[in-house]
Amino acid sequence: MSDPVFFTGRCLLAMPGMADPRFERAVIALCMHDADGAMGIDLGRTIDGVTAGEVFEQLDLAVPPRLAARPLFHGGPVQPERGFVIHGPNYAHGDTVDVAQRWGLTSSLSVLADIAAGRGPQEWRLALGYSGWGPGQLEEEMTRPGWMVADCPSDVLFHAAPKTIWQDAYLAEGIDPAALSIGFGAV
Repeated sequence: MSDPVFFTGRCLLAMPGMADPRFERAVIALCMHDADGAMGIDLGRTIDGVTAGEVFEQLDLAVPPRLAARPLFHGGPVQPERGFVIHGPNYAHGDTVDVAQRWGLTSSLSVLADIAAGRGPQEWRLALGYSGWGPGQLEEEMTRPGWMVADCPSDVLFHAAPKTIWQDAYLAEGIDPAALSIGFGAV
């Protein structure tokens, strides 16, 4: 029997025709994946009509207009009231999780205060909620069509426009998503 393969620090890209509408065009940055389960932040869709600046405002944190206009992401269906900042690896706070030395994940309010004060991470995305899988659940899902594992370089994770991040993540892998079929076989 071979050792299990885990995907911490990589992304799950929803395949065309994803059966679960909550994950259609998902780009999930896997922040933790081991024998106990998996947890990731979906950067494939935003929360309509709300910006990251409005979250800062609700917390009485003033941010420059260029930061206030940033989108607020729907990180996943689990704990949608909880905020997470996925950011470049050059920032760390007491509760920051180092994700395979590729990026960091911080969920404390201090990261937002640091961003507002200009001493936080330069590359960041704010999300509400996360995507989670129990032990063996993601591995079982990976046996069926629906997900592709990708490297998702930082320029895609932190700089791709929300409307194009799914396509950009596929293109970074050398795959044109328009050429993918929702069934088996070639288009």
